[in-house]
Amino acid sequence: MIPLSMSDMQIIIGASLFVLGCMCILLGTFVLISRGFSKEMKALAVHTARIGQKGIAEELSGLVNSASELVVALNQLVKSASGAGIFLVTLGMAMIAAAYWVLMQIEWPATAL
Repeated sequence: MIPLSMSDMQIIIGASLFVLGCMCILLGTFVLISRGFSKEMKALAVHTARIGQKGIAEELSGLVNSASELVVALNQLVKSASGAGIFLVTLGMAMIAAAYWVLMQIEWPATAL
């Protein structure tokens, strides 16, 4: 077994928190960028708008209601994906702040300075 001092353990914990925090921020940023602006979402929104216009032109109230419900569902999907991305970014920042706090708690020996 490798003997670790308390300061060594604090450095390992701080470094691990920092790396995990950076990964959470990158993942959250990826979720925010990829989920909200995907090609499928844009195509679905365009087709829904076309269906809604056709339903209004031909006075088909059921088609218009279905199109409006689809638009609401798309908005909820984008909001939930954005919420997950924002949560991951916030969690990553909190982990980095925790890593900083852990590293500031290390009591360095007087000879190390």
